[in-house]
Amino acid sequence: MPGRVQGKIALITGAARGQGRSHAVRLAEEGADIIAVDACVDYDSVGYAMATEADLDQTVKEVEALDRRIVSRVADVRDPAALAAAVAEGVDQLGGLDVVSVNAGICTVQPWDKVTPAIWQDTLDVCLTGAWNTVVAALPHLLARGSGSIVLTSSTAGIKGQPFLTPYVAAKHGVVGIMKSMANELAQKCIRVNTVHPTGVNTPLLAGLGGMDELIGLDPSTGGIFVNSLPIEFVEPRDISNAVLFLASDEAQYVTGLEMTVDAGCTNR
Repeated sequence: MPGRVQGKIALITGAARGQGRSHAVRLAEEGADIIAVDACVDYDSVGYAMATEADLDQTVKEVEALDRRIVSRVADVRDPAALAAAVAEGVDQLGGLDVVSVNAGICTVQPWDKVTPAIWQDTLDVCLTGAWNTVVAALPHLLARGSGSIVLTSSTAGIKGQPFLTPYVAAKHGVVGIMKSMANELAQKCIRVNTVHPTGVNTPLLAGLGGMDELIGLDPSTGGIFVNSLPIEFVEPRDISNAVLFLASDEAQYVTGLEMTVDAGCTNR
């Protein structure tokens, strides 16, 4: 029985680990070939280590184990030229592009007066400008195809004013703006654009966000903003991958402009 994205080619940024690797594997399970991109670089402004080239190689192994093709490239979403070249190389090798998962991101935790210029700029450069650069790099190939699906990863922080995450909240709200505008601009080209909004996901990024409990302890009134309605603390990467798969598939052929929450009810509180 054909997979739900059988024969499609999907670009995924931040593909070396976490949600990105999960998206690559889940789409490959359902028949997609993958263009996997990751910067594989650390940031002085972020207190946890980023993915490595060895992590990206592991993503390649897991996709190839499913008997799907994959092209991996080290490219930084902050560098439009390098990103466009990486996407073009993948498209040339695999034969087109149908799906774009705009997933790369970083996050830090601190009160407003500890947000340095570097933290602010790096977060917006990766999470917002990087998202835009990915859309721009992918669009010529989607237009050549005559259809496509772009899925931008936002967050509950793209809907709620979560404290101690201001640069990330600003960037993820901006991602929603990109989605809403481009969903209208690309509709007549049969290119769908949606966002997915996870609650906390069990990834290295979440594990690296130390200090939140201490900050909430200083102002307990903020704690409820982060609480899920369903009785779980966080979701798994595959839970988000299933949403990306749906939005990428023909099952969602008339779904565009949607803010799809996979948040255990967090934004409904």
